Amino acid sequence: MFETVAIPVWALLFFGLFAALSILDRVIGPSIRWFFRKRAERVVAQLNKRLQRPIEPFKLARRTDMIQRLKYDPEVAEAIVAHAKEEGLREDVAFEQVERYAREIVPSFSASAYFGFGTRVSKWLSQMLFRVRVGVFDEENIAKIDPEATVVFVMNHRSNMDYLLVTWLAAERSALSYAVGEWARVWPLSALIRSMGAFFIRRRSRSPLYRKVLARYVQMATAGGVTQAVFPEGGLSLDGQIANPKLGFLNYIVTGYKPEGRDVVFVPVSLNYDRVLEDRVLIKAHKMGERKFRAAIPTAVRFFFRHLIKKLRGTFYRFGYAAVSFGEPVSLANFSKAHPKETTKALGAELRRRMLGIVPILPVPLIASILEERDGPITRPELIAAADTSHAEATANNAHIHIPRDDLSYAVETGLRMLLLRRIVTESESGIEVAEGQRDILTFYANSIRHLIGKSA
Repeated sequence: MFETVAIPVWALLFFGLFAALSILDRVIGPSIRWFFRKRAERVVAQLNKRLQRPIEPFKLARRTDMIQRLKYDPEVAEAIVAHAKEEGLREDVAFEQVERYAREIVPSFSASAYFGFGTRVSKWLSQMLFRVRVGVFDEENIAKIDPEATVVFVMNHRSNMDYLLVTWLAAERSALSYAVGEWARVWPLSALIRSMGAFFIRRRSRSPLYRKVLARYVQMATAGGVTQAVFPEGGLSLDGQIANPKLGFLNYIVTGYKPEGRDVVFVPVSLNYDRVLEDRVLIKAHKMGERKFRAAIPTAVRFFFRHLIKKLRGTFYRFGYAAVSFGEPVSLANFSKAHPKETTKALGAELRRRMLGIVPILPVPLIASILEERDGPITRPELIAAADTSHAEATANNAHIHIPRDDLSYAVETGLRMLLLRRIVTESESGIEVAEGQRDILTFYANSIRHLIGKSA
């Protein structure tokens, strides 16, 4: 019993490592987790003092607890039974599917990651690439939103830069929770996005079981007061226009709304750019008639290093202006009373109408709207005169048009310079005209403001 036993060195190291990990997990681990939990609580308490809409407890709940709550939700349990019966599966197999869905959807919000890293990087990158401006801002009505209400920012989707712009601009008000598509489910990007409070969705999934799990998470978050940001178009705009909304996400919120609970207030948000980084990819997809984007890693790397070298040389020009407008909010409590039938459909149409009305008009879209239909060259004085006419039409339609330095001639020069640098237009002694094969890209930018310029707007 007390004899010496010889074991290989590798086995001794293995058992020693296993014992050390066990001690760390059982003895030291709880203390470490308690320390970081307390530290996180202090960070949140400090943040809530300056945020207009404090971070709700629901957002701070442990991810494992939220997954358990979602798995054992009564409505999800009913969906499990129905799914198992329809597919001829055992209920425990269907339950395992639900667990996978819940782990995929539920985020793991970190206030330090969001405010310490996310918003700072968003601000730095946004300002490095664009001159960022706030267009319309309905401050009076936004200030009247009930502090206890759940706020949902409903945005048009022009570029993947949208996430960064709105995250930064809304950072003084609250932490946003985004619904993110399949493109972001790549390690290590997925871990970072989860820590920022975003949750993943399978936009193309038609599984009733998956839809129920997603719906219940959205409804729980909404009932818990989590400030959210959604893109009702369901993806990036391929032609530059604001598409009709897909009603699935809005329907989750509307069907889960209880009049005796929190009100839900939708804030329409419209974004526009002098340059959409993905514009050529989107135009190509639009021509093909299908929403498929192939990740061109070599192209992205070349783009990054080309502009990094320009930055180091001092020859880098920012990509013009980017602007965000915040429109008049819509209270679900009031709207549902006025539209008791087909509430979701009517709500989607109303939010789109309000988003269309507050799209910022920037120099490049303005110039693009003038040049896209012109066959021959145009002189600079003629371009300025046409821009002045468009400005008057936009003003008559109560549109917001950004005129840098309050000088229309300078605005025309700014937009024209961007188009010349990208070789979308050319300039000669006879005037300015569209370069060969570049008319589609002008149409893409003109489409963003077409409804705001002209008598038919």
